[in-house]
Amino acid sequence: MFEELRRLNKRQVALQVLNILMVLTSALMIWKGIALATNSESPIVVVLRITDIHSYQKLSGSMEPAFHRGDLLLLTNPASQPVQVGDICVFQIPHRDIPIVHRVIKLHDEAKTGKQFLLTKGDNNNVDDRGLYNARQMWINKEHVVGRVRGFMPYVGMVTILMNDYPQLKYVMLGVLGLFVLIHRE
Repeated sequence: MFEELRRLNKRQVALQVLNILMVLTSALMIWKGIALATNSESPIVVVLRITDIHSYQKLSGSMEPAFHRGDLLLLTNPASQPVQVGDICVFQIPHRDIPIVHRVIKLHDEAKTGKQFLLTKGDNNNVDDRGLYNARQMWINKEHVVGRVRGFMPYVGMVTILMNDYPQLKYVMLGVLGLFVLIHRE
């Protein structure tokens, strides 16, 4: 295996490194293209089960049985379509690291400003999400919505979860893939 690497001259190594960079650049361009097409900053989201994000909040299985840990959610966020009651939205609360996936249960449209406010709740939760919002916040704005769920692929995101849970696995996989690309000349 390493003999193959030793046989490569500097020009071939440079070509392989450029190939790796082209693949990474292409992946980034595809990601940004999908983000533009769906009008969502994050068009694909993996459902996590978080047992303790911070000391003040505890989340787990709130959208079961609709979505489970490891499901890959496909999002869109068309600006022309208002959010409807019953839509499953991914939203980001300001100053919180983890986005939340919950269903819209109530809407409030402010006539003066034209702003739309949402109240959400996890399907498996007994109460609405006001306890998850910032202090004294009763609704979230439509601007907090990252996207609306339009489809999902069960358990496809488990690879991402495994790499987050075991960071060494991520580096081993990247190393093996990098070595594989360098060794194979095609």
